[in-house]
Amino acid sequence: MRVFKFGGASVKDAAGIKNVYDVLQKVGYEDVLLVVSAMGKTTNALELVIQNYFDKSPELNSSVQEVKKYHNQILIDLFEDDKKEVFEAVNSHFGDLEYFLIHNKSPNYNFVYDQIVSFGELISTTILSHFMNFMGTKTQWLDVRNFIKTDANYRDAEVNWEMTQRNISKNIKRKMLNVTQGFLGSDENNFTTTLGREGSDYTAAIFAYCLNAESVTIWKDVPGVMNADPRYFENASLLNQISYREAIELAFYGATVIHPKTLQPLQKKEIPLFVKSFINPLLKGTSVSRGADLEPYLPCFIVKRNQLLISLSSIDFSFIMEENISEIFALFHQFKLKVNLIQNSAISFSVCVEDKFGNFNDLKALLSKKFKVEYNENVTLYTIRHFDENAAQTVEGNKIVLLKQLSRETMQVITKE
Repeated sequence: MRVFKFGGASVKDAAGIKNVYDVLQKVGYEDVLLVVSAMGKTTNALELVIQNYFDKSPELNSSVQEVKKYHNQILIDLFEDDKKEVFEAVNSHFGDLEYFLIHNKSPNYNFVYDQIVSFGELISTTILSHFMNFMGTKTQWLDVRNFIKTDANYRDAEVNWEMTQRNISKNIKRKMLNVTQGFLGSDENNFTTTLGREGSDYTAAIFAYCLNAESVTIWKDVPGVMNADPRYFENASLLNQISYREAIELAFYGATVIHPKTLQPLQKKEIPLFVKSFINPLLKGTSVSRGADLEPYLPCFIVKRNQLLISLSSIDFSFIMEENISEIFALFHQFKLKVNLIQNSAISFSVCVEDKFGNFNDLKALLSKKFKVEYNENVTLYTIRHFDENAAQTVEGNKIVLLKQLSRETMQVITKE
């Protein structure tokens, strides 16, 4: 079985849905499992619904209606006849969303977040599956929550591999086109969980691992894995092949083409990963496999914006030792701040973090009891794998460098622009 993942950009409108159908006609769809994200910017739109829900905003209903209007337009563009059962299926999902908004009693933001954003994937796969059937390509629609089981760490759930393996190996029908959702799972109480933002790639890897898949293909709006983000760097080049190890390094440092969790399960079973263009599906794209050299051998640039550079120093000028550092990292874990770079001296400790849950102010209050806390907001972290002098100049030129760190293969620079 092959596993294909299509992201939000590939299914953002009716033309995108039709293009997915065309891609499958060109590359084949027998014995394929499709993992599909929410359409376009639906997750962002549902995050606004969540915000309005908690703020008790009078805009709550209109924000829901905007999401509904967006999907209804896609339905009309695809099917024209609104008496088709796909309209009923999508309306049923929206009915479930509205029921939850009325009857939910939980004040837990992360729990509510997962229950609401999940409708994006449920609706997109419902529309895609019905369109495939409409075009004569029979599909089996699967609710991923019946297969991927997790703990109850909402918004960043950990997979229960034993239960997931059992569910997938027993219940997936081969020799047909299966359609399911990325990003989602469910806990032991069958409440919806999510695997972290951009987790649809990870979903594809989970299914591939449990099915001993032939390969995984991530379909993107770029030709494959580039050595730099074309939005930030001119003359970005396609990498024809890279190793699992190199891809894991790039993902760890923040390359967004491949989700950081995606590669480990694939590497364990040596399942090849391809990153290809849904615009030009017959091009080779990038292959990721065991032991493959980086080809061509080029510096690889990763940019992470909106970072927070925190500098801690001891109030009494005592050394910052292992005990202090252990305590600091325990707090970062507690407040869910992702650490991207560290540097320490005898009496100071600097760390670049990502505060995606907005917990820094609470953390700062605790840290200030023992340390002098200084920080720079909205800094940019550049990472260069296989750097050279020209690559370094590319990221340092005309910028204020706050911190620089070098190793044999990697250079990291924090700048204020």
